[in-house]
Amino acid sequence: MRSVLLLLGLSDVKPPESRDTETVRRIAAELDKLEPEEARFLAAFAYVLARVAHADYEVSEDEIREMERLVRKLSDLGESQAALVVQIAKTQAVTLGATENYVVTRQFRQVSTREQRLSLLRCLFAVAAADDSISEAENTEITLIATELGLTQPEIVAARSVYRDKLAVLKGFPRG
Repeated sequence: MRSVLLLLGLSDVKPPESRDTETVRRIAAELDKLEPEEARFLAAFAYVLARVAHADYEVSEDEIREMERLVRKLSDLGESQAALVVQIAKTQAVTLGATENYVVTRQFRQVSTREQRLSLLRCLFAVAAADDSISEAENTEITLIATELGLTQPEIVAARSVYRDKLAVLKGFPRG
């Protein structure tokens, strides 16, 4: 019934899948064993991870392995399917980043709880630190994403503090 109303222009309520970005649709299509809502959530999650990994225009093997580990941890996906999800997310971030970054992050905000957004924030720092250094570009991108997710400055600082020794800008400064 909803689709008939949409066709007639009598309802502005769109089904969830019609609000998906191209990136989320492409990744979610590969997750046929998951429920549609779970697939969309995981697709947006993987893309945002890839967004951070690509922030410095170089996605390292360590970052890819960390993204795959996090995708497997969040889902019941096997190694090969998690690798495929991460590969698609990485490709989309590299080719469509300028147009998809904000839109996919906004979609993640809409389909997630505050705790899930905080968890994603911690995962973003883990991905950026996977190659043993969080570049200034990655740190800036994480802060931008956290703001887009509606997280507060104290929440960002708390998540970042776990990775203080990996921040490129602070390397060499004594801890105190």
